[in-house]
Amino acid sequence: MSAFSDGPIGIAGGGRLGQALGRLLREKGEPIAAVACRRLERARAAAAFVGAGVAASTYNELPRHACRVLLTVPDDAITEVAATLAADGLKGIALHTSGTLPLAALEPLVRSGVACGSLHPLQTVPSPAHGVAALPGSWFAVSGDPPAAAWARRIVDLIGGHPFEISEESRPLYHAGAVMACNFFAALLDAGVGLFGQAGLGREQALAALTPLVSTGVANALRLGPEQALTGPYARGDVRSARAHWAALATAPAPLRELYRAAARYTIDLARRRGLDECKAFEIERLLNGSSEQ
Repeated sequence: MSAFSDGPIGIAGGGRLGQALGRLLREKGEPIAAVACRRLERARAAAAFVGAGVAASTYNELPRHACRVLLTVPDDAITEVAATLAADGLKGIALHTSGTLPLAALEPLVRSGVACGSLHPLQTVPSPAHGVAALPGSWFAVSGDPPAAAWARRIVDLIGGHPFEISEESRPLYHAGAVMACNFFAALLDAGVGLFGQAGLGREQALAALTPLVSTGVANALRLGPEQALTGPYARGDVRSARAHWAALATAPAPLRELYRAAARYTIDLARRRGLDECKAFEIERLLNGSSEQ
């Protein structure tokens, strides 16, 4: 057990994730001492959300408050903030919350003898309050030096999550998969709403109309698996519908058109796995490649 395993905790970064994690840990009795940001006014607002008695700090001052630090800053700022913490004497444990970056992002702290690791929540956090509600029960990728990995697992256990390990070299692939499954879904939904708009529906009406369809589709894909849950014209090999879609998209913005093409190509491969007739698959692919009459 590390000498720092029960020491005061600092949150480096007052964004949505830092506030949510700080609040959850404080509610579980963990000693959240301070929240640090570049600007004190932002740190004060974040500390107030985390809870009464939590100090507001700059990054330079954070090592005076804490010996265990969660770096919840954006990926591009992790190494810079780590260097600041190292220069100002942090001793103990540090975890970054990036899904993509390896432990080398904390190299300044590694060189100064800090036990380093990572704790990436596989969850979307659109606001601190949403994070407090959504993080319990979520899965978290954990890694690092033994004391850091042990602290990461303790955090996951405290907030009722599920830990799993991802190798350093696989982190970019893992995070790309998470982005495709979650963030790109939001982009696909926005594209669908945009096409509904071109068809004459207002944005709010389009979202309301799509909600039952999308909710059921996502639930089925998670319950049955994407292959078995796939329905619609591409699952059926409906060339006529695919041709009508592609013709209707002729005047759509180029990014939307290319998004449809890329998603349709992947969907055809998914449909093949569940038994789509190869002749129909080939005909739709020719259409998408511009090799068939529209």
